Amino acid sequence: MVLDWITGRHAKGQAVAAVHERIPPALWADTLASYPFLAALDDEERAALKQRAAWLLALKTWNGAQGVVLDDVIQLAIAAQAALPVLHLPPDLYAGWEEIIVYPGGFMIEREHVDEAGIVHTYTESASGEAWDAGPLILSWEDALAQTGGYNVVIHEFAHKLDLSTGFADGVPDLSGHGTIDPRHWRRVLDQSLDILRAALDAIEASIPPDVDPESEQADYWYDQLPLDPYAATDEAEFFAVSSEHFFADPQPMATLLPQWYDLLVAYYRQDPLARLARAQGIERP
Repeated sequence: MVLDWITGRHAKGQAVAAVHERIPPALWADTLASYPFLAALDDEERAALKQRAAWLLALKTWNGAQGVVLDDVIQLAIAAQAALPVLHLPPDLYAGWEEIIVYPGGFMIEREHVDEAGIVHTYTESASGEAWDAGPLILSWEDALAQTGGYNVVIHEFAHKLDLSTGFADGVPDLSGHGTIDPRHWRRVLDQSLDILRAALDAIEASIPPDVDPESEQADYWYDQLPLDPYAATDEAEFFAVSSEHFFADPQPMATLLPQWYDLLVAYYRQDPLARLARAQGIERP
């Protein structure tokens, strides 16, 4: 494969520019066309995205799990999506960890829970992605393919890495390079927005008929009315990660319910996906 050498040991120390030059133009064009939120990028943005994708391809160790062969298509699709959040941010915000692991589909993660009595309970949980503090980032290739709505496991997990760049997963990424963003304002808007989402989730759950299992697919009809996946209500870290994936992949619902939070993400990521999508569709955004 054209990109095989990128993932080997010889890639370390190679200039990102050399990797950039070896990305097949036709495959790059096909990759962007596969994801509507990437297809909407203009020429300047596409060039910047390609540079960031090359950085990830060159400087991360890529490994397949459970028989996955990391060919050009898989690596470039993941790298392109992962590069979008740092399109206008320093790519070294993704530094401090080395490995990207790709499973064919969902995988099992071992968890621990300490109850009120101090007893540790161990269990396994199905996952489509996982980002470990200073450790690997794990993805399901099946879930990294183009999806409908705002779901995007790649952006979700890389947003966790941005959050963890401060040493804490608390929904507040490193704001030191954003002189116009007051961390106290970020925290205030985050908390208020999370409260709004939780209230909306409570209202949705109260509207589900008693004969419908809230955990069943039948209940999706009600949960789909939320602007974000209900998982966003878990805590501040998940709220930031889920918000980030929806921000890029399907921004309108979140911008409608949580305009202050949307505007704050625009300031942080230095991107306005709503304006970008409107431009791509030939619509002038108010």
